[in-house]
Amino acid sequence: MYFTDRGIEQLEEQRGDDQVSLAWVAQRLSEFIDLNPEFETAVDRLAGWLASVGDDD
Repeated sequence: MYFTDRGIEQLEEQRGDDQVSLAWVAQRLSEFIDLNPEFETAVDRLAGWLASVGDDD
């Protein structure tokens, strides 16, 4: 298990049954970047990846 898996597991355990819109997720990511600007690149890459998942090449 990677160190980062703990946060992912916590998210799944605490919010796994929630249904949210992608607009809600985008807003939470923006708020996170406002509080933690040093993670802007990583969050931007994650958001770009999430946006393209399922797109046909």
